[in-house]
Amino acid sequence: MKTARFDVPPAAGSVSAAVKTMTAIVHDEYGTVPEDVLRLAEVNKPTIQDNEVLLRVHAASVDRGTWHIMAGLPYPIRVAGFGLRKPKYLNPGRSLAGTVEAVGTEVTCFAPGNEVFGICDGSFAEYVRVGTDKLAPKPSNLSFAEAAAVPVSALTALQGVRDHGRVKAGQQVLIVGASGGVGSFTVQIAKAFGAEVTGVCSTAKADLLEAIGADHVIDYTSEDFADGAHRYDVILDIGGNASLARLRRALTPKGRLVLVGGETDGRWLGGTDRTLRALLLSPFVNQKLGTFIASENASDLIVLRELIESGQIKPVIDRTYPLSDVAGAIRYLVGGSARGKTVITV
Repeated sequence: MKTARFDVPPAAGSVSAAVKTMTAIVHDEYGTVPEDVLRLAEVNKPTIQDNEVLLRVHAASVDRGTWHIMAGLPYPIRVAGFGLRKPKYLNPGRSLAGTVEAVGTEVTCFAPGNEVFGICDGSFAEYVRVGTDKLAPKPSNLSFAEAAAVPVSALTALQGVRDHGRVKAGQQVLIVGASGGVGSFTVQIAKAFGAEVTGVCSTAKADLLEAIGADHVIDYTSEDFADGAHRYDVILDIGGNASLARLRRALTPKGRLVLVGGETDGRWLGGTDRTLRALLLSPFVNQKLGTFIASENASDLIVLRELIESGQIKPVIDRTYPLSDVAGAIRYLVGGSARGKTVITV
């Protein structure tokens, strides 16, 4: 990937007037092929508002949402704030870890030199501007690469288990798509909440689930989790496309189904039609069927930090890529063979 010069104007009303440059991934049109729409370029270093932090990025990570933001698909994602006709942000990166370079005049919770992790817009860059409401101290027992793997995926897992699955000690929990980025965190967090966890994955990834503490593993290539042999109090469907009927067969009569993922190639709905059907059906059955959009907040990042520092969860990193090969990292992730997280080193 060649480096090009691409000027991005500094934000209006920012606290720093000096214009400096940095290397970043630039994304100025939507497309489904990473190499066609992402390029490495020299851009203006961001300047911060009074309530923001300037962060020197050491690592970022890729998740399924990275591809959706890059492609602008399904189309509703554009209406959700990522740009109608072209991308709104410098690049599709979001999770990151790094060192505070400077703080705005109203920031009192961070200081230059602090090691942090969190969520921002455009994390595939040497420097980013981040709001303090999406930033927390980096877990002391993680490297920057490990910490960058946490924010978006682990927040989704935490809120799926705790807030929507309402998992309690002793419950039987099934996790479909348990070997991916969100799934590997979900297994560990459900175990931390005291559940007996069954993970669903392919043959090649069964050893990963055993290594992170799953009590049982179902190989979907040879077993059917909905064969009626077992019923679960909570099912979190992260990477599957099982029908609602199949999922409900595997659920106890008053169990909870949380749809976290599952996709199709549809440009308008992209798999959300199954979610809509679940929401419409839920009021008329005893089972609770639903979904959620993860809340990106510092409070839950601190909860995750505590779980990590206590040894209850640990990021699973499959591969790392340099900033110059973000396209390769995204291509590897969507190829379906990733085990855990894919990380970008900066």
